[in-house]
Amino acid sequence: MNSQSTTKSSSSANTSTNKMSYSRFALAASILAFSTFQSTAAFSTYPLTKTPFRTPSPAISHHRATRTSMTATATEKSSSSTEKKFRPNPVVVSAEAEALSHSSTTMKLTPSYELFQLLTEEEGGEIPTTKSGNSQRESILKIGTPDTEDELQLEDFRGLGGKRKIDTLPDPFKMVEKELQPFSDSIKELVSTDQPILSMAAKHFFEKRHGKRFRPTIVQLVAKAVAAAAPEDLSSLESNEGNATMTSTEWEWSGASLIELPNGVVTPENHQGSEVWRRQGQLGQIVEMIHVASLIHDDVLDEADTRRGGESVHKLYSNKVAVLAGDYLLARASVLLARLENTAVVQIMATALESLVAGEIMQLKAPPKSLLEMESYLRKSYYKTASLICYACRSTALLGGHAYGSTVATAAEEFGFHLGLAYQIQDDILDFTAAANVLGKPALADMDLGLSTAPILYAAQEYPHLRPLIMRRFKEKGDKQVALEALFKSDKAMNKAKDLALFHAQRAVDAILRLPQSEARDSLVRLTHAVITRKK
Repeated sequence: MNSQSTTKSSSSANTSTNKMSYSRFALAASILAFSTFQSTAAFSTYPLTKTPFRTPSPAISHHRATRTSMTATATEKSSSSTEKKFRPNPVVVSAEAEALSHSSTTMKLTPSYELFQLLTEEEGGEIPTTKSGNSQRESILKIGTPDTEDELQLEDFRGLGGKRKIDTLPDPFKMVEKELQPFSDSIKELVSTDQPILSMAAKHFFEKRHGKRFRPTIVQLVAKAVAAAAPEDLSSLESNEGNATMTSTEWEWSGASLIELPNGVVTPENHQGSEVWRRQGQLGQIVEMIHVASLIHDDVLDEADTRRGGESVHKLYSNKVAVLAGDYLLARASVLLARLENTAVVQIMATALESLVAGEIMQLKAPPKSLLEMESYLRKSYYKTASLICYACRSTALLGGHAYGSTVATAAEEFGFHLGLAYQIQDDILDFTAAANVLGKPALADMDLGLSTAPILYAAQEYPHLRPLIMRRFKEKGDKQVALEALFKSDKAMNKAKDLALFHAQRAVDAILRLPQSEARDSLVRLTHAVITRKK
């Protein structure tokens, strides 16, 4: 507390210097943790398992052919506009460095925003071309199986224009309540250290039992949902049984954990309490550690005083302690991640951590022109929020015995991608519509940081005089007031932002509905509804 008082009483020049120093420190710490992840993956001896390929049924083949034709047509129509389109992209690792770190057997992950759709076609969005990571996005595992929620639309529910009650679907939080009850206690033990101050800072959010453990809840529910789907038979894929080198696409059909259960398959009956279930639960803890570490570092960078209704860690202790606490959580997460004994999952989650850093860089160093682009805003939202969720969902499927390129793993990542974006867009809407005491953090925090989110960007489309204000990050006196007046004067901006959140929420639902029906799957639909109807 003395250190914090000292910081407050320092000169403005020193404060600015310290801020930049801590910014570099926090980013460097995250990158250091990322290198720890990569080292873990490089030296692990656990093999990427290969599973056989199953020939698709005629119904699936026809469905794929139809969708592929549609995709190709859409791609041809948009190819000329794509070349001219401004596409800001943060560079964290150079192409040369990335090439050196890969071999013919390593997974070559593609950012999720290149696998799945960012914007509606009406707003210039494009249907992504088929590539590694989304080739099974149109496959359906429940052909001929009854599904009472097939083709479900969120707009049919109350709160989104419909009449159906959402409580007709299973409650997601109650479904995993007992499993997550010991979560806070066990995670506090996992981050314990012999250094009292560091230990208290690292445990801060876990001690207070803040929030509903949104991300661990998603992991637990996805784990249950993928257990209801049998691993796909990939036997028709051409493979190099006698060679150590995989083909350019063969790695897609690797990554599934070895399942030490009867018949080597996870089912709803043998999942609970199994080693698979334990590892998936541990992944939920890892995801929460990474998320909390990013919050602690973000609060230092943004100089935020509150978080989740309480004081932020750097406010309670000091900037130095907060940065070190975040570093420590990332280090502990990396150790636990290695213990999952799946190198594919290590690489996927390491990429999630890299994405968090990329998002922070994009936010700090984005060129003025990019601040006006909705696509740039959504990419930043992907890096900072959706990446951790969608990579955790795909990793959960891999731990459940499904290959990286399988229908199940692809549906899981697509669900997490769209859910994460819907969550962030709704968060940005609430920044303007909810009071600080409801949010648990300062209202209008984004504008104070010079950030433009979906509501303001839509308002700028209607009122062009907002564009220079956005490009200079609301730095001049009166900029924020002018922007707010335009936003609340507009009868379209906020509704367009809500429509964008609904678009991603519905896409999340469409993705998860490709899995066989189960209570866990249907509860994820209810969770998605809660994300875009929440008030805090």
